[in-house]
Amino acid sequence: MNETHKFIEYTADAVVVGAGHAGCEAALALARTGIKTALLTLNLDSIAFLPCNPSIGGTAKGHLVREIDALGGEMGIVADKTALQIRMLNIGKGAAVQSLRAQSDKNAYHAEMKRVLENTENLRIIQAEASEILIENGKCTGVKTTYGGIIPCKAVILCTGVYLNGETITGSVVQKSGPNGFAPANHLTESLAKIGFSVRRFKTGTPARVDGRTVDYQKCEVQHGDTDIYPFSFMHDTPPENKLPCYLTYTNLDTHAIILENLDRSPLYNGVIQSTGPRYCPSIETKVVRFKDKERHQIFLEPEGADTNEVYVQGMSTSMPHDIQRQMYASVAGLEHADIMRYGYAIEYDCIDTLDILPTLEFKKVEGVYTAGQINGTSGYEEAAAQGLMAGLNASLKLRGLPPFVLRRDEAYIGVLIDDLVTKGTDEPYRMMTSRAEHRICLRQDNADFRLTEKGYEVGLVTEARLARYQTRKAQYEKLLEEMRVRIPQKRVAEFLKRYGYDEPSGGVSCADMLKRSIPMKDIMQEFGLYENYPKSVVETAEITVRYEGYLKQGLELIERAKRLEDKALPPDIDYDSILGLRLEAREKLNRVRPLNLGQAGRISGVNPADISVLMLWLSTHAQ
Repeated sequence: MNETHKFIEYTADAVVVGAGHAGCEAALALARTGIKTALLTLNLDSIAFLPCNPSIGGTAKGHLVREIDALGGEMGIVADKTALQIRMLNIGKGAAVQSLRAQSDKNAYHAEMKRVLENTENLRIIQAEASEILIENGKCTGVKTTYGGIIPCKAVILCTGVYLNGETITGSVVQKSGPNGFAPANHLTESLAKIGFSVRRFKTGTPARVDGRTVDYQKCEVQHGDTDIYPFSFMHDTPPENKLPCYLTYTNLDTHAIILENLDRSPLYNGVIQSTGPRYCPSIETKVVRFKDKERHQIFLEPEGADTNEVYVQGMSTSMPHDIQRQMYASVAGLEHADIMRYGYAIEYDCIDTLDILPTLEFKKVEGVYTAGQINGTSGYEEAAAQGLMAGLNASLKLRGLPPFVLRRDEAYIGVLIDDLVTKGTDEPYRMMTSRAEHRICLRQDNADFRLTEKGYEVGLVTEARLARYQTRKAQYEKLLEEMRVRIPQKRVAEFLKRYGYDEPSGGVSCADMLKRSIPMKDIMQEFGLYENYPKSVVETAEITVRYEGYLKQGLELIERAKRLEDKALPPDIDYDSILGLRLEAREKLNRVRPLNLGQAGRISGVNPADISVLMLWLSTHAQ
């Protein structure tokens, strides 16, 4: 770029680089809290784009969406408005692992989020590529674009997704490209390395899209949406209408044989792809090789939108050459004559080592630089949006001279996600799962507003209207809990209890008592005409609270014990090399991560309980 052509493109307090799901939430969090914000995107048509699965939510991801919503974010609202179908996953399992998942209309989702951004005060959207982060005296001072424009600012949130030096790979064909044919970002990585980021290379992939008119759905199992569930957003009273079904089919031994016989043409196995891919969302090649004992794998056929015939073939992500893809897909029941509209591909991209960032998502080496989303090595729209919201909020708080906002592991899945990234790091694309949350019995979807909405209001993101809805729901919940503990006279409950194999009680029995005897809530309500005036979501949360009361009590006790370690702060300038008794590995890891407290220190890989004991002793003798 010719340096003589520099000009001031715009002056902002904060710049968000990238308008994917992380960038949208970051920009909205900043602008809605009064920060003058510029949002840079390579292409206005890629705002909030769904380049892989056209869905929002899923196992553990649904928890993230409801938490984003409870904090005042936008993803849940847009997901409800643009859903083609919504379902509750794991409905037959415990409340802690049940997760909402919506099949989204890809084009409608993009259009609705773009509309929201365009009409948000304090936010300007600019189609431009960032080429350099400007730094002076260890602080961010602006962003430079490839067109020569400079945007002076005090904070930048990097939400670059899979676009950084993006390359798509199909067979032996490698192209400089972002997802879905969008242009990659080829100029920013050098600047990030220059200011001190450790850059690495990750991979993800996507399956083919087929023409729905050429699919034989008679050979597939129909998957309808649910109606008797709640929506993503606490601002909505009812779930979205189910407009289109999905379908289930399976691979077979013929499919697997085609893949195994052509592994020499697979970029994953012939050396073309050398970056690290996602363990928990592998390609069909990887599944067939890794699980050779399985005779079939599930394949879901999911509509991409109400205005298109494109169907997403979930479960068959691949980077095989086009001729092999045609054979693979044609071997699957229902897809024998399906026309491929877009072939599958793998995509490699640059990301950073998250041990270089703080729990606020701010870069440790440069003040005012934040990262969120796939640049942090995560996979998934929901993980990205959660980080974007938190990075945007923390940048806003810093610019407003207020304390940072960090959620603990016992407060939210968002807390688990970020703590894992900044404490343990990740050597592969990170995906949120319920098993990662040790306090998941307390971190359910149904109570996300109880956990987070007041916190969102305190930091300025939750509106008065949202707070009022939350307060109404909380008051109804507390009143209902009281009513559920009122005893119903013995004569009224005796015959009812006998139907479920219980002896006649010696006195009155409350609804709470009956729930603990595993009697269904709906049966109790129907028999005694109770709680009909309460919203279904309030009844459900109250029922879970009563039914899991013992487990919740244990969970809260564990949380209190963990908080005692979290409350023991470690000095930011502590010299771990000088602490006698710490093992060499622990010293190296502690110096790298620089944990904020003993709780975080104990979660660092390579730091064992003996090291924590040494640190506790050191703290007791060096107390201020």
